Amino acid sequence: MKNKNNGFTLIEVMIVVAIIGILAAIAYPSYDEHIKRGNRTEGQALLSEAAARQERFFAQNNRYITTAADIGKLQLPRTSGTTVTSSTGKYTLNVGAVNGDGGYTLTATQQFSDTACGNLTLTALGTKGRSGSGKAIQDCWR
Repeated sequence: MKNKNNGFTLIEVMIVVAIIGILAAIAYPSYDEHIKRGNRTEGQALLSEAAARQERFFAQNNRYITTAADIGKLQLPRTSGTTVTSSTGKYTLNVGAVNGDGGYTLTATQQFSDTACGNLTLTALGTKGRSGSGKAIQDCWR
């Protein structure tokens, strides 16, 4: 009577490991970019909400908030002293003014590693920007 072994050979196992490695090398960068894009949406929402609050404050007081000391006057949620954070803490909000910005510049400073887009900015004129250089502005704001 002949004894037959059932199972996989080492070559078959190594081929499966190689295929999984190739698939992971292709899938992980795409997954990572998808996560960062979702995080950027949070920063964009923070900037949009702050811009709406700035315009309401301007309608009531005829001036914009341009210093961190006054940021509490915008009555944004998740404000602690001079710090405003996004809903899950991926971004913090900074306010300022630059010549030609229409009255204020809002900056969402990222708290995760997104070097391609970096920090997101929005001015009173609706100009969108980013501090990174790895992606075009429209790619960072979609």
